[in-house]
Amino acid sequence: MPGRARSLFIVFEGIDGAGKSTQVRLLKEALEQAGEHPVVSREPTDGKWGRMIRESAVSGRMSLEEELHAFEEDRKEHVSAVIRPALDAGKIVILDRYFYSTIAYQGARGADADAVRARMEAQFPIPDAVFILDAEPGVGAHRIVHGRGGQPDHFEDRAYLERVRAIFQSMTGPGVYHVDASMPVEAVHGRIIELLQVVLREGVQR
Repeated sequence: MPGRARSLFIVFEGIDGAGKSTQVRLLKEALEQAGEHPVVSREPTDGKWGRMIRESAVSGRMSLEEELHAFEEDRKEHVSAVIRPALDAGKIVILDRYFYSTIAYQGARGADADAVRARMEAQFPIPDAVFILDAEPGVGAHRIVHGRGGQPDHFEDRAYLERVRAIFQSMTGPGVYHVDASMPVEAVHGRIIELLQVVLREGVQR
């Protein structure tokens, strides 16, 4: 990719049904067409802790403390086994969810969002770009049911997602970009490509 002289860490965030997986796929394809070989992953992972979290979404959520612990342990393994080695090798890493989801989802359950963010940033690699796809919970629920053919789980209650969305909307910082996910899929993708070019220019300047 023109202008890239180092590794690049990209994260997609947003409420369930915002279109993250679609945008991850489109960016991966665009990067591959540009001659890159991005490493694509997601959280929760398919490891021991990630499976525990996914199962709880169906069977009944863990306590807030247990949930925070499970996400943190899952992320430690993910960073150690996948993220850090890829970044050290100079690759592009694209994630479908990262610790910003922990801040928003567990924050909406009552955790101190600022304290969770400080704890996450102290432990784990900071992304170069975080694309927060903003969508109303009603839109997300419709996509889950009609797009995926699924049913909302314990993480996807509408009132809860309103609180999650509000926390996502409040997030700011270097490399954090909010994208209107109600736009057509290709328009969202185009905006992400534009923003990624900004990230690359700023990286070159640094």
